[in-house]
Amino acid sequence: MEAALDLMRRIPPKKSETALNALLSLLPHHSSDLLSQVDLPLQVSMDDASMKEFLLCEYNRDADSYRSPWSNKYFPPLEDGPLPSEELRNLEVEANEIFSIYCDQYYEGGISSVYMWEDDNHGFVACFLIKKNGSKGGQEKRGNRQEGSWDAIHVIEVSPDEDGIAAHYCLTSTVMLSLTTENKTSGNFKLAGSIRRQMNLDLSMAEGHLCNMGRMIEDMESKLRNSLEQVYFGKTREMVCTLRPPPEGVQICLPDSRPI
Repeated sequence: MEAALDLMRRIPPKKSETALNALLSLLPHHSSDLLSQVDLPLQVSMDDASMKEFLLCEYNRDADSYRSPWSNKYFPPLEDGPLPSEELRNLEVEANEIFSIYCDQYYEGGISSVYMWEDDNHGFVACFLIKKNGSKGGQEKRGNRQEGSWDAIHVIEVSPDEDGIAAHYCLTSTVMLSLTTENKTSGNFKLAGSIRRQMNLDLSMAEGHLCNMGRMIEDMESKLRNSLEQVYFGKTREMVCTLRPPPEGVQICLPDSRPI
């Protein structure tokens, strides 16, 4: 199991679904662990009731149907699919409205979805998803982007204290980046990878759960972007300059790690 997870961490996001299916066939007794611990690039579906797009993942899936955060219905229709409580559903609706604005202002577009459900410890779990695809042929400062995607998955476990004054928040975030650019100087360049980090905080509930979770996600995304730039872009630049030293006075430039 440890070797399988280690392998999946080294697989490009585009090929992760194929690799996961192969591992599931080889390790059927570890299927539940693999499905719960391996994140795949997010898929998009349409809510026919509200005519809005929403993101698919394991957290809003039941059998072969997925629950939409906009209408709270399953697509394809599912009669006995689990639904959040009324109180949690109201919080989910508010979170989707706020996170949609965050996605538009910060990512300049893209698709977002927020899902919430009760856990077994008298708390709840919230899943915040963002997907941004780059258009083919988009002009970048450092070349013509042929293809690109940014998938962010933030899962927060919330455990309120008995007195209801504070709560413990455990945030697990994963970002998957895939980028292809092309220009006359450097030719075709491909970069793909994923990174996962975790954060634990005890915070007052005076301003509400959404404020606390929003600040944690914003802080985590900033740290993940910095890590991506240092690990992937920095290491790639180092390897390129080592294998093919540029002429004196020429600087090697790689695409930005900002959401595309």
